[in-house]
Amino acid sequence: MADRLDLPRDARRSLVRRPKFRPDVFGQVSEGIARFMGTPRFLLYMTVFCLTWLSWNTWGPDDLRFDKAALGFTALTLMLSLQASYSAPLILLAQSRQTDRDRVAAEQDRQRADRSLADTEYLAREMAALRIALGDVATRDFVRSELRDLLQEMSAERESEREADREDQQPDRAGERTARQDAPR
Repeated sequence: MADRLDLPRDARRSLVRRPKFRPDVFGQVSEGIARFMGTPRFLLYMTVFCLTWLSWNTWGPDDLRFDKAALGFTALTLMLSLQASYSAPLILLAQSRQTDRDRVAAEQDRQRADRSLADTEYLAREMAALRIALGDVATRDFVRSELRDLLQEMSAERESEREADREDQQPDRAGERTARQDAPR
């Protein structure tokens, strides 16, 4: 009878342990290979490899040739086919991982833009509230003009007080002069 599908299997112990790999290691390796395959250096290496292969198997000693030109360089064709059959899935895996990273980055950018928009709207509301509040508040220029007017009033009052003091002192001085003149010498 079949096991129930709604219950987990018991952990089985085996004599040989399976190696544990980080799941992301293969993806990182495939990205490294895909990046290298997209460089001019790889193209140069592959060109040198193919030219060396073809030169050796065309002009090399007959007994040391391992891929005959008469057979259309079958081994080279198989090598390049093998390389292509491995590189295509690796490149697709790297592209898939890049797409996932781009999706995450786009989501983070969208969240950042939403936060920036919310902050900007908040600051705009605060600025509007400050402008409304400043309509009832005295500005710097208004306060300066009021202080200037008060200083002018105070200086005018002091000047009038000084004149009043001078006028009060003038009759006394006139009396002092007459008293001095009347005094015996």
